[in-house]
Amino acid sequence: MASDTAASTPRIGTLLPDHLNACLVLDQAALGGLWSEGQWISELADQKRPGLGLWQGDQLLALACGLLVLDELQITTLAVDPTHRRLGLGRQVLQSLLNQARGDGARQATLEVASDNAAALGLYGRLGFRTAGIRRGYYRNGSDALIQWLELHD
Repeated sequence: MASDTAASTPRIGTLLPDHLNACLVLDQAALGGLWSEGQWISELADQKRPGLGLWQGDQLLALACGLLVLDELQITTLAVDPTHRRLGLGRQVLQSLLNQARGDGARQATLEVASDNAAALGLYGRLGFRTAGIRRGYYRNGSDALIQWLELHD
């Protein structure tokens, strides 16, 4: 029975090159295949690109990835399985990534988010992100991106 409990309890772990297929599956389900296989291979292999996944058994339910440049974490992607949204998983994995980056010396974090993505804007706002600018026509569909910043404190 202990193994059943362990398999059903979500856990956060570092994304590794061995997790390529799980990342591709989640990317397709949650983001419509935002990144190519080659982009994921690079993301998972680069030590300056921290990535965390929230797993339940062998299923990747959520992930958060970034790029650490000096003292800044640039968050590159956040994805949650569509069947598991609105359960706090995105917040959990993103907060873990922010904590890890803070421990690695990051003093601030930044990301871009679609200006009409109310759910993401709500999540980022609850974590303390604030809008610092706008990128007009940033996304493929022509929508604008809001540049979000967060000061990371000890």
